Amino acid sequence: MSENSSTPAPAPFPAAGNISDAEREELRRHGILLTSLEELYNWGRSNSIWPLQFGLACCAIEMIAAATARFDIARFGAEIFRPSPRQADLMIVSGTVTKKMAPQVVRLWNQMPEPKYCIAMGACAISGGPFKQGYNVLKGIDRFIPVDIYIPGCPPRPEALLNGLIQLQEKIRAERIAGANAAKHLRADAPSEFPVPEYGEHDIVPSCNPAVWNPPANPRADKLKS
Repeated sequence: MSENSSTPAPAPFPAAGNISDAEREELRRHGILLTSLEELYNWGRSNSIWPLQFGLACCAIEMIAAATARFDIARFGAEIFRPSPRQADLMIVSGTVTKKMAPQVVRLWNQMPEPKYCIAMGACAISGGPFKQGYNVLKGIDRFIPVDIYIPGCPPRPEALLNGLIQLQEKIRAERIAGANAAKHLRADAPSEFPVPEYGEHDIVPSCNPAVWNPPANPRADKLKS
């Protein structure tokens, strides 16, 4: 096969000087492992995720199925569903979030220690799903807490949750522990807790958390004003 001059050279591994990933893999075959503290730290965290043991609606059944022998979420090191938010680092919002339940979800999120992550599982957790027009349904949990992975579907199958978990693991392994691009849980300016909404006269107050969500701009707003 002819060599393609437009093909970029393999990027060197940052912890190994000018050694490329291919050369690093060749050394691994001979029993020599090259790594960094950052990579080792993120590898350990990405393979020991502890989800919070709670569910909201139909998607929770699919989440439970992912832990059965057929799908075996234990293969990814996430089989330990913790009953306490103080022992969990992953919140899987699985199902419809009503406005009555939203304050409880945010309260659980605030009780989870850093670093912590959130997966919005299913159409209801992402945008309200088929109940979006209901007066009592929250149109997405990302209005109040930051979401790392979105899993579409109504409901998504257990394989979709496992795929979302793999994407979260890749995100964790790519995090930095220092510098300007450090992970959010390592930055002093990044909030860890968010305001818990309360029941107002007609709706929950506030209707969203502007620190994590802002309504999209209406492209027809100027035309409507004129």
